[in-house]
Amino acid sequence: MKATKATASIAAPLEGGKLYQERARAALPLLVRQAEAGVPIFYSDLAEELGMPNPRNLNYVLGSIGQTMERLSKAWKEKVPAIQCLVVNKSTGLPGEGIGWFLVKKEDFASLPLRQKRSIVDAHLQHIYAYPRWREVLSTLSLEPTSTDFSAILSKASSQAGGGESEHHRKLKEYVARTPSVIGLPNSAEGVMEYSLPSGDCLDVSFRMASQWVSVEVKSKISDEGDIARGLFQCVKYRAIQEAVVLASSKEQNVRAMLVLGAALPLKLIPLRNLLSVEVLENIQPDRVG
Repeated sequence: MKATKATASIAAPLEGGKLYQERARAALPLLVRQAEAGVPIFYSDLAEELGMPNPRNLNYVLGSIGQTMERLSKAWKEKVPAIQCLVVNKSTGLPGEGIGWFLVKKEDFASLPLRQKRSIVDAHLQHIYAYPRWREVLSTLSLEPTSTDFSAILSKASSQAGGGESEHHRKLKEYVARTPSVIGLPNSAEGVMEYSLPSGDCLDVSFRMASQWVSVEVKSKISDEGDIARGLFQCVKYRAIQEAVVLASSKEQNVRAMLVLGAALPLKLIPLRNLLSVEVLENIQPDRVG
């Protein structure tokens, strides 16, 4: 996902009747939710939550939000962070190139070395997470914060007792382990099922390579909403444990924890997935699952 300087500078602030401005007004409360949670959001996930079929159309939406933050900065005589920096590419973990117009106006962000880009973006993300006036930003723009009350879903996920492994779950787990390409890994990656962690937990599938460690939690096509919600929280737990293991092992590995579903993610769980910043792959059908 790339956005140009032209998009960033041409897009108008979010007041107005153009479609991208309407979408910017819908997107900003979602970004405030992510800022308060301290986690970024993928382009594709934000587009899905906004009901946009093409994430590339977010360019003007995010440019509009950026222009609005610039205008507020001038009015308030303080820097309001470029909150659109929270929207990142799945493969790079970085926002589009257009963010450079808001972060380093006198430099060409696209031409900077990757490490320098990450340093600039990471520093700005910390400003976004620490900024105390996001609710005031929404109020000033006559926008309501989005609801983050998932009590009913949490209750459903917590009340379900774990049972034995179903045939659907076993086959999906085996399929992911022997077909790493289905989750975007090279065919040479070795999948290990029931990988034991020092915490006593077991990963459904683990791919541990030189530069990255990917854990996969599997929920088959017969899993219900509560079970899938539990899978989201399991990914949060596994990611934290993986990071601790890497730290304790004095290794340098990027850590990812993803949820693989045999069916579609329920619509109710899309905001929760984004709030928890969990990577989800949907509708993965093993070649021999009946």
